[in-house]
Amino acid sequence: MSPFFIIVIAIVVGFILVMSLIARYKRCPSDKILVVYGNTGGSSAKCIHGGGAFIWPVIQDYAYLSLIPISIEANLTNALSRQNIRVDVPCRFTVGISTDADSMNNAAERLLGLTSDQIQELARDILFGQLRLVIATMSIEEINSDRDKFLEYVSTNVEAELKKIGLKLINVNVTDIKDESGYIEALGKEAAAKAINEAKVSVAEQDKIGEIGKAEAERDTRIRTSQANATAVEGENAAKIAIANSDAGRREKEAEAMKIAVTAEKVQQAKALQESYIAEQKAEEARATRERATQQANVIVMQEIEKQRKIIEAQAEAEKIRENARGEADAIFAKMEAEAKGLYEILTKQAEGYDKMVEAAGGDPKSAYQLLLIEKLPELIKTQVEAVKGIKIDKITVWDGANGKDGKTSTANFISGLMKSVPPLNDLFHQAGMNLPDYLKGKETPENPPVA
Repeated sequence: MSPFFIIVIAIVVGFILVMSLIARYKRCPSDKILVVYGNTGGSSAKCIHGGGAFIWPVIQDYAYLSLIPISIEANLTNALSRQNIRVDVPCRFTVGISTDADSMNNAAERLLGLTSDQIQELARDILFGQLRLVIATMSIEEINSDRDKFLEYVSTNVEAELKKIGLKLINVNVTDIKDESGYIEALGKEAAAKAINEAKVSVAEQDKIGEIGKAEAERDTRIRTSQANATAVEGENAAKIAIANSDAGRREKEAEAMKIAVTAEKVQQAKALQESYIAEQKAEEARATRERATQQANVIVMQEIEKQRKIIEAQAEAEKIRENARGEADAIFAKMEAEAKGLYEILTKQAEGYDKMVEAAGGDPKSAYQLLLIEKLPELIKTQVEAVKGIKIDKITVWDGANGKDGKTSTANFISGLMKSVPPLNDLFHQAGMNLPDYLKGKETPENPPVA
């Protein structure tokens, strides 16, 4: 055999060997787990998720576990709850092989080689058992109303059991839960009745708010129109509020009594009589509470109305007093202002007249004063004459003792003294700084006239 053929054969053999070795390197897809079993260094299997591994010929082999989720329908029926009531819990679980290291080894040991249906049946048995265990620890109310708590318990128990065979719980979906006694249905009707009653209460509350708003608007209008009408409107509004509150309380208590009656009738027929007594007791308590609230509201509203009336009357009386005082003060001020203006005008005009009189007297105030006194002379003379004119003398008795001096009798002295009591005109002029003309003075007669 020629060396060329030997070289070709060696190359072909080497190529086949290399290709065989390359073919033994297995890559793991993202949706699968590569399980290498055989001589793996002491463990039963070696699980790889992502990447790849070289599979030794003869001593090792490999297989894949699918990570595609499996949907399992578990319609549990006649499961006993904590209240010994049988319930039907239709559920749908979604499970899948876990990629956790321990779980992958468990799956390699217990699920490798099983079909999807076989895995589904194995998981369903575990799910049924744990679901019954969870339901046995919970009441109907908890299962029906607190779904989050129910799902949490299911997930906790199921997760631990599924992990033993390498599975994990992805999702739990619980549909309509039913029971053989109709308890859950009664709870649903109770919730519906409660929602309806709450809606009725809300509507009544809104109606009450609307009525209160309308009454307040009418009250404001009437207050602006008249202070007296404001008191009436306030009373009307308070009465309407009290009526609305009373109606709302009555409707709320009636709704509560209806709810209690429906619940007692539908929940357990065996305890119907006992529930009826409880409902009647609660109704009586609610009625007593309502009556007590009504009485309190009537007393408080009437006292509040009386208080507001007294406050308004006091404010009106105070305002009336302030207005009267303000009017009197304005009148006094106007009168004094008018008198001051009149006096000011009089004094101003007098001052202007005196200025002109002084100017007419050549600027001599004394001459102006004398002119003014001369102008008043007739009045002075008239006053002097009037001084004795008004004296009424019906009878005068004069006792004359004939002891008169200078030939004057007592009667003459009386008359002379009476006339001297009137100030002489010349003396008045002297006091004013003036002298009468000689023709007004008269001639003086000497006491001892010369003998002719």
